[in-house]
Amino acid sequence: MSVADGDGGTAPAGTPRLDDVSVLGPHGFVRVAYADWGPIGAGRTVVCVHGMSRNGRDFDALAQRLAARGVRVVAPDLPGRGMSEWLERSEDYATPLYLSAMSALIARLGVREVDWVGSSLGGHIGMELAALPGTPIRRLVLNDFGARVAAAALHRIAAYLRVERTFGSVAEVEAYLREIHAHFGALTDAQWRHLAEHSAVATGDGRYRQHYDPAIARAFAWPLMLDITLWHVWDRVECPVLILRGEHSDLLLPGCVREMLRRGRAAAEGRVRAVDIPACGHAPSLMADDTIGLISDFLDDDAAVAGARAARPSRRKSG
Repeated sequence: MSVADGDGGTAPAGTPRLDDVSVLGPHGFVRVAYADWGPIGAGRTVVCVHGMSRNGRDFDALAQRLAARGVRVVAPDLPGRGMSEWLERSEDYATPLYLSAMSALIARLGVREVDWVGSSLGGHIGMELAALPGTPIRRLVLNDFGARVAAAALHRIAAYLRVERTFGSVAEVEAYLREIHAHFGALTDAQWRHLAEHSAVATGDGRYRQHYDPAIARAFAWPLMLDITLWHVWDRVECPVLILRGEHSDLLLPGCVREMLRRGRAAAEGRVRAVDIPACGHAPSLMADDTIGLISDFLDDDAAVAGARAARPSRRKSG
């Protein structure tokens, strides 16, 4: 079985096309890699964006399911992660670069609109893009991210990001991931191994490190971190939104979800849904069949999208 790539070629089922795009950052161009699943000429395109220290191959299970239904799925590695280029200046690992990079990626894909699935940091980027006038985002899935980010979670993430580790084998990388990402949920041995294989890179001396630039930890360098509030962003989001919250999440708290269901443009039009994912913390892995089903059903609900478009005020100038 194979998936047509839209140019007459094929890719084996379960295997993405790997490509990259050069994007403009604050201090020059940066190469951003991405995995590309399903037909290039598909009627719908889904962009999946990972969390702070993760990479685009976290979405392989979701991408395979959607691609089998004829959807194109593109999962980039954010700058400094996975196969993407590292930055010379650590201060450039910030929202302006991520928004620029993802905008360039969408332009590269040659589509007018995309659905967005974002985990943690990927959810933040998606929410920022969805709040902008003329956004290409049709539907937005926020995986354990919301308009208030709890400081306790930032401290926990900083604790493991700040320590540079090397490992004697991919198996050691896997054991470490099982420890620090236990809150991803009940993954199979094969799924943990998959994460490890795409998280480990050989250092050249027989050892391995994780597949991200340690300099991204400098964003967590300040000693006192408070909750981050993004209500000014959330309030401008108009498209349908699905909020997935890990039942035990320390980053997206229940009170924030309740407020997101109550306020903002999307909530005012009844376009926001929230679902707790049981036996998970921050953030659900999106590898479980039932969670993939939730996302797939939400992305297929075209009636709600049509209603969202009809309710948007025209931005055209008269005359």
